[in-house]
Amino acid sequence: MSPLSETSTQGLDFLSSLFIFVVGFVFLIIIFLFISDVSQTKDAIRRNYPVIGRFRYLFSTLGEFFRQYFFAMDREEMPFNRAEREWVNKSSQAIDNTMAFGSTKNLTPPGTPLFVNCPFPTLDEHATSAPSVVIGPHCREPYEAGSVINISGMSYGAISKPAVRALSKGAKLAGCWMNTGEGGLTEYHLEGGCDLVMQIGTAKYGVRTADGKLDDNKLREIANFPQMKMFEIKMSQGAKPGKGGILPAAKVTEEIAKIRGIEAGKDSISPNRHPEISNIKELLAFIKHVREVTGKPTGFKAVMGAYGWLIQMCEEIQRCGTECAPDFITLDSCDGGTGAAPMPLMDDVGLPIKESLPMLVDILSQYGLRDRIRIIVSGKLITPSGVAWALCSGADFITSARGFMFSLGCIQALKCNKNTCPTGITTHNKGLQKGLDVEEKSVRVKNFVDKIHYGIALIAHSCGVKHPRELSRMHCRIVQADGKSILLDILYPEPEVLEKYK
Repeated sequence: MSPLSETSTQGLDFLSSLFIFVVGFVFLIIIFLFISDVSQTKDAIRRNYPVIGRFRYLFSTLGEFFRQYFFAMDREEMPFNRAEREWVNKSSQAIDNTMAFGSTKNLTPPGTPLFVNCPFPTLDEHATSAPSVVIGPHCREPYEAGSVINISGMSYGAISKPAVRALSKGAKLAGCWMNTGEGGLTEYHLEGGCDLVMQIGTAKYGVRTADGKLDDNKLREIANFPQMKMFEIKMSQGAKPGKGGILPAAKVTEEIAKIRGIEAGKDSISPNRHPEISNIKELLAFIKHVREVTGKPTGFKAVMGAYGWLIQMCEEIQRCGTECAPDFITLDSCDGGTGAAPMPLMDDVGLPIKESLPMLVDILSQYGLRDRIRIIVSGKLITPSGVAWALCSGADFITSARGFMFSLGCIQALKCNKNTCPTGITTHNKGLQKGLDVEEKSVRVKNFVDKIHYGIALIAHSCGVKHPRELSRMHCRIVQADGKSILLDILYPEPEVLEKYK
């Protein structure tokens, strides 16, 4: 036998042996799984259909990915569809996001906003930038804010260190503010040099005493940072109205525990409300206290469900004077987002922003407080049309969390609460965080803000006004159940506001 033939024979023998080994190994695994399935009692499918039954759970797990990439149409997915995500993705990369051959958006569902263009749109030379708005005129240090779109509260802990750093640097580049979220202020928020809003959650992370009460000394210390512009008292958030923040134990690292003043490796569960605030007078007193200690504009964040308390608040402000009013109200929508929330609250509690925002504006207007209390609104407003609708409805500012997550590269993998985010945004796994380059992503944040401002300006100029803050209810129509649209100022007329909501 020739050496070549001998070598070929040895190669075939090796492949045959390898094949037998692999088949035997797979057979042993199948036997092991079979015995495991038929002997367990927790899962009826696996017990009745050993081994094969496991494929049901595999396909169920993979289903969410197959739907996103292969089966869902551009406008079908929830909570954000492919068209919305692609608009943010292209905008943040500063690449062309124009469309061809007509819109894929269905314009007939009830509630769809349609903007009222005029026959003589604003010329470019007559257009102006949206003017700044002063928040907290009665404070020692009022805040003059220019950006219409800003970064909503996302705690360090819920999102990663590189995500916080990229957002901070991007916010500075874009000229917008960044909300710390309820997890407290960190060096990573300060690193980028942007304007900051400190959120005080029900657990008071970062400004709490050992027993969970508000620590005025820590409050003053944080207020002394020049970048700290406002303080937001979180009453509730859209994803879980009536329940405090949830940070799973897997995300409570030693560093995060130190920042928050809690124990590492255990679930971080905030109370479902501030113990000091059980009525309107206590709410206003708490706001006044924080404002006096910090000298900065102070307001609160809430989701609207019941609204009678807003009327009571306005009446109490009229009794005590406008100085005691909150400097701003951040209104969240029932379809807000988070890393972890119970499904009954996520799906079924609170009012959507399309109903609650006009209601809030009208109630404040009825009591002459609309100019005193600035309105910040949040709730799936990640495209120019959503932001423009909010301005038409009466908002002063819009904040977004998930929109900015998309600008960082979020792919809506729905793993925010698992510490396994594949893009490094909501995980503390350093291996996964490596994919998030801070410098590159900070530029994407700026691009996203710029594109939002550019888009809402396009809508404003089409409607015949000089800048987006001139948009009003007369510039927007809302599609009704019969398929016809009606002007927003007819749907929500400002006279007789109180009678309308009784």
